[in-house]
Amino acid sequence: MPSDSHPQGSVAVVQLKAGDLPAFCPNPKMPLWNHHPRVFLDVTHEGKARCPYCGTEYQLEPGTVVHGH
Repeated sequence: MPSDSHPQGSVAVVQLKAGDLPAFCPNPKMPLWNHHPRVFLDVTHEGKARCPYCGTEYQLEPGTVVHGH
């Protein structure tokens, strides 16, 4: 399951493991009142991606190996 970190005053960053792929936002930990249309994010090329709706950043955890994505 993705782990969220959201320091006050900054954009949320979600660390992903290979088992969390494909990456999408909103993620299951987000409150229902804050949902927007689901968008799938490609984190496999640069190791990170930002949601175009809410700005949440999704990053692969260091050392994560992605197979078949």
